[in-house]
Amino acid sequence: MTAQTYWAEYALLDRPPEGPGPAGRAVEPGVVVTTGPDGTITALRTRVPGPPVGAVSLRGLTVPGLANAHSHAFHRALRGAGEVHLHRPGPGGSGPAAGGSFWSWRDTMYEVAGHLDPDTYFSLARAVYAEMALAGITCAGEFHYLHHAPGGSRYADPNAMGEALAAAAAEAGIRLTLLDTCYLTSGFGTGPTVPQLRFSDGTADAWAERAGALRDGPRLRTGAAVHSVRAVPAEALSTVAHWARERGAPLHVHLSEQPAENDACREAHGRTPTRLLADHGVLGPGTTAVHATHLTGEDIALLGESGTGVCLCPTTERDLADGIGPAGRLRQAGVALSLGSDSHAVIDLLEEARAVEMHERLTTGRRGHFTATELLAAASGNGHAALGWPEAGRLETGAAADFTTVALDTVRTAGPPAALAAETVVFAAGAADIRDTVVAGRHIVRDGTHQLVPDVPGALAAAVAAVRGR
Repeated sequence: MTAQTYWAEYALLDRPPEGPGPAGRAVEPGVVVTTGPDGTITALRTRVPGPPVGAVSLRGLTVPGLANAHSHAFHRALRGAGEVHLHRPGPGGSGPAAGGSFWSWRDTMYEVAGHLDPDTYFSLARAVYAEMALAGITCAGEFHYLHHAPGGSRYADPNAMGEALAAAAAEAGIRLTLLDTCYLTSGFGTGPTVPQLRFSDGTADAWAERAGALRDGPRLRTGAAVHSVRAVPAEALSTVAHWARERGAPLHVHLSEQPAENDACREAHGRTPTRLLADHGVLGPGTTAVHATHLTGEDIALLGESGTGVCLCPTTERDLADGIGPAGRLRQAGVALSLGSDSHAVIDLLEEARAVEMHERLTTGRRGHFTATELLAAASGNGHAALGWPEAGRLETGAAADFTTVALDTVRTAGPPAALAAETVVFAAGAADIRDTVVAGRHIVRDGTHQLVPDVPGALAAAVAAVRGR
């Protein structure tokens, strides 16, 4: 990789405490970003009125690359299909629609999972990660539990499905944290169902042995995940936590997404899922709890005191009628918030960021909980930290050269002054307004066109059709 110079019309930069004006992030005009052969930012200059000779122009607001901290790539094949059953008539063809919940949606998800193999998974994930790049996402955290063949038989390479995901991200040009997930049971004291057999390694030790064979790469890092307290027995939680801590790897866990999970955990263990995780050493600075929608006050305090982060996935949480998480109370407890698109009902981290504030407004009847720069930090720096990439998520010398540019001249973003570019981007822009995406200094998306996957819509359509049998 060679050195490259970019000229950003505007860029969101950290303002040091000793500089003019208040500390924090501010929009700066005319920023020259020089990247080195190692994929880092080697120099920054501000207030350069035009692009230097040979520089690549980035028109709009350039921000640190977005981090999608929670992804299930194969869920992308459910887009649209998950809505159909909600409006069918009840039994006998009359009466109200049957409706649905997370649990009925899950049945459809299992059906899709049953059609995947390493080849179809690679094709689908490559297209999904390319869609993410078009949305300004430079790093994804793949919560990966689709380990084995249908029925639970092993592939010749026990990590064939994970390797397919890693190869897909590499071809799409983004960073990936493969969060290899331990998934052993269908509920408290019950074995996996038939669709879940391909998720399970049988024991936590067997999971650890298989996951231990995974290797990091230039833009690939490996982490661990506890699928949930219902899918990993209490006595196995510490095995997963130890595996992650020993390697300094990120550890993620679905937490309190559904009230039914909380009720079942209390019945089985006499405590909430958060307390159960705390008691078995899962919580801590390297851990991210995903969703954390239905928490008690004690749960929130435990997360804050332990230094555990929380990844919110607002578009999925509302799509599945899961509920609205306590973002404001989590922030007050000192919890770092990151964002994910989870089931990929949409892939738009700006919408996820906007939803955090908007959902707080709906639940409190009050505006102004999170600033635009706080929400961008959740969508970028906090997400990269949660995924084990602390060198990314900021525009400064020595940081990873990962950034994305949002157009300021579309029908959604035109009009506001440049000083309000961050507010415009967070509260009005969307994935369709992403113009450029750079990963490790490499121009992956240029003027809205993916440079490595030339026809992303076509790739998505073909991959989804192959999975869904159309």
